[in-house]
Amino acid sequence: MTEAPHDAGAQRRAVAVAVGVLLRPDGSFLLASRPPGKPCAGYWEFPGGKIEAGETLEQALRRELHEELAIDIDHAEFWNSCRIDYPHALVDLRFCKVRGWRGQPRACEGQQLAWQRLPVQVRPVLPGTLPVLRWLADEFGHRGPTHVE
Repeated sequence: MTEAPHDAGAQRRAVAVAVGVLLRPDGSFLLASRPPGKPCAGYWEFPGGKIEAGETLEQALRRELHEELAIDIDHAEFWNSCRIDYPHALVDLRFCKVRGWRGQPRACEGQQLAWQRLPVQVRPVLPGTLPVLRWLADEFGHRGPTHVE
């Protein structure tokens, strides 16, 4: 999968997406695979989903992580954002760090879950995940590849 634009001449409205970067004290973070039947099924990403009309970023993240992982987050801290043009959608990814939650994350939508450290061992990794891995590498002082190809 490439990060090339779907259609350079097309005007598409960006979809706002709330994304949770669940961080454990040991520096590991949670990735989820895209479930069967969804675009990019089998690719790994940070969990989250579309921000619905009238929702704040944190409200959307709370809802999405509860639906996808059956957890209730204590607090979400906005961290960074990027725009990715996938063949199926133009997305504005709004990443939040989540350091505290109640419950054990479990796969509620047929996805797989994996706690990872750099370099990430699961593959393939969705293009929208790559900037986050670079940001984490910068914060952790990690040198070398962020993921296996």
